[in-house]
Amino acid sequence: MADEEIPKINQMSKFYIVATPIGNMGDITLRALETLKTVDLILCEDTRETKKLLDKYDIHKPTMSYPSDDVVGKNYRQSKLAKIFELLKEGKNLALVSDAGTPGISDPGALLVSKIKNDSNLRYSVDVVPVPGASAVIAALSASGLPTHEFTFLGFLPHKKGRETLFKEIIASKRTMAFYESPHRILKTLESLVKFCPKESQKKVCVARELTKIYEEFKTGTPAEVLEYFVKNKEKQRGEFTVIVA
Repeated sequence: MADEEIPKINQMSKFYIVATPIGNMGDITLRALETLKTVDLILCEDTRETKKLLDKYDIHKPTMSYPSDDVVGKNYRQSKLAKIFELLKEGKNLALVSDAGTPGISDPGALLVSKIKNDSNLRYSVDVVPVPGASAVIAALSASGLPTHEFTFLGFLPHKKGRETLFKEIIASKRTMAFYESPHRILKTLESLVKFCPKESQKKVCVARELTKIYEEFKTGTPAEVLEYFVKNKEKQRGEFTVIVA
């Protein structure tokens, strides 16, 4: 790097990482709205989901999808990446949003940001700018009542491989652990926490469900108590979950 000549740039392109609401449409910042109104293109996880937000705030900007590989395949994604790089080289300002929350956090946008930051043709000509806002894990931690001075975020847990080992680590951890879970696996997850948690332990678990939405709910107790609650209340097994283990 010492011998590398840094090119002179008249004006850097801006690549904004814009957080969007995780449920309640009111949870978007003024800065986020202003950014979305002024960029040349908005990159979306799903353009249909983003359109709902743009329509609500009367924002009329072109959008382009940038979904994950498991949705569209690598070849299609590579063609989108080439188009994004082309626009940035032309000096366009782009915004990246996910369906909900902060892009790049348990989100396919993380790979895109990494590619931009590490590309030799873009690193001196593109300014990557975070526009912070809603995050499900931070919202859950803030209202969980569990220790938050130190925590580890695990994103979405693996479906099969290494899952049992990970639950053992979660239970044994000396710091608070946080992760996302789907409605299809929430009971199995709670069963695993019960399985590996010593019966004499008073370890607490908080399950935050449907954050910022109409049916928002926090359920806190031992793993066994929380499992019993969701088994007895089957209607509560739907929605999006964030699990906090003290």
